[in-house]
Parts: sequence; C-alpha cells; structure tokens
Amino acid sequence: MNLDNVKLSQLRALVTVAECSNFSEAALQLKISQSAVSHAIASLEQELGVVLLSRGRHGAMLTPVGERVLAHARMMLCLLKDIGKEANLFKGLQGGHLRIASFRSVATHILPAVMAEFRRRFPAISLDISESGGCIPVEQSLREGRADIGITILPTTDEFEVWELVRDDYVALIPLDYQPNSPLTWKQLFAHPLILSSEGDRCRQCIETHCAKLGYSLNPTYEVREDSTIVSMVNQGLGIALLPRLAAEPLPPRVQARPLPMPLERVIGVCVLTEALHSPAVYAFLDILKEMSQSGKLLAA
Repeated sequence: MNLDNVKLSQLRALVTVAECSNFSEAALQLKISQSAVSHAIASLEQELGVVLLSRGRHGAMLTPVGERVLAHARMMLCLLKDIGKEANLFKGLQGGHLRIASFRSVATHILPAVMAEFRRRFPAISLDISESGGCIPVEQSLREGRADIGITILPTTDEFEVWELVRDDYVALIPLDYQPNSPLTWKQLFAHPLILSSEGDRCRQCIETHCAKLGYSLNPTYEVREDSTIVSMVNQGLGIALLPRLAAEPLPPRVQARPLPMPLERVIGVCVLTEALHSPAVYAFLDILKEMSQSGKLLAA
C-alpha cells in the first residue's frame, strides 16, 4: 500500500460513483469519460489493495470496506472545501486577518481612529497591531512577513512602496520653570543638559543632520530609548529634549513644548513590500488611511 499515490481525483470519483450507483452517470457529473472514472477507481483499489466497488448488471455497489473508505473520502473532500473557504476569506473582505506594524506615537495617536473606521466598514476582518520603538523593527517585520502594512518615517528603501500620511514637527521639550526668551535660540537650548533618543534611532539621526547643517554638534547628557522616559525626565527637570510632537504627547503638567529655532519635521508614511502579493484587506486599509490623511482627519482624530 502506498498512500502517497492516492489522489483527490480518485476519492472524488469514488464518492460520485457511490452516489450515482453507476459509472456512466458519475462520468457525466464529473465531466470526464467513463473510462477515466473506471481507471480512477481501479487505481485507487490497486493502491489500497482492496475492492471498493462490485460491478454488475445493476450498477456499481460498495463493498463493506468500500462503505468505510467512502466515509473518510467524503471527510477529506469536505476538508478540501474548507481549505478553499479559508483562502477565499483571506482574499476577500468577508473575513481574514490584517497585521500592522507601527512605532508607538502613531500607534497611540493615529491608528486607533483608522482602526475604528476600518472595523465599521469591514467588521469580519480582524486587526493586529505590533508596536515597536522605532522604524527599523517595523520595516524588518515587513521583510520577514510578520506584518502586512508598516508605518515608518520617510524616506525609506526602494524595496517598499510608500505613501505619505502626515507631517509631524519636532519640538523642544522644556521644564515649565525654565522660561527662555521668544523666539527660542539654539544657544539657550544647549545651555542645559540635553536628552536625546538612543544613537541609531532615525529621529535622532534626523535631528543631528539638521543641527549639523546649522553648524551645531549635539552632545547629549542622557541617551534614552523610550520617548515616554525622555518626557518624564524633562518633567523632573533633568534637562531639555528634542522630539517629534506626537512622540511627546500627552505632555505632563511641568513640561512645555516650544518650536525649534529652525523648523524641522518628520514625514510619516505607510509602506508595503513592493514585490509582495497583497490581499484585498491590505488595499482596503490603505484606502482608509489615504482617505483620512487627505481629509486631514488623522491628526484631528
């Protein structure tokens, strides 16, 4: 017996012959020749080493072992239908699962409103958001197939197809009891301990590049990975920080946000892998993101 050689087409032929009680009608239903049906049954019997059907003038009748095999064959064909249903649910908008990777500030301030609108339109599709501390893990999740859609900082690499969502300006976070002159100057800022995100963070790289163009070199007193920790440190009077506005919100009572002496903003975008095969659910979510972005509802929400 070699079960690896058993084909679904043979099981389908067995079920159809059993339901029709003859080979000719089964051939009509399967839209194949009668000889093809006979060959499928004969091959199945040869692989299993048992007789499944007795042939006679009155048609084809199941043998006792044929009755038992028929029950399993029907179960296997039902499972195949279920596999097809699952695939169709994923490909359509009547079910399935959508995975989104984002960094914290967007996951906190932007995505919940988009998720609520998506859930209203497509209630059968489940959503999963993975939150990370920066853009690099988001993009890696897309590369490794752990996410379908990513929220990142633009520009990024050519392997992604991207769309701009919103622009978020950088601000100086200053303890409330420190009252610098207006407008704020870089000299005033750098007279105090500086708190920055960890080296290698894309937002920090953006700030360093911006300041370098203006002739300033950043020498942080503290380097911290989490935005919320940076904000708490400013709240305790440990220094000033340079962060995107969304990353700083909500501001504690003893922290003020002031515009930088020379404005700087980060461009937040949505991205997908260019070469990936995307489900309709991915495009539906992207459409809602773009729609809310163009109407100005992302930050307003």
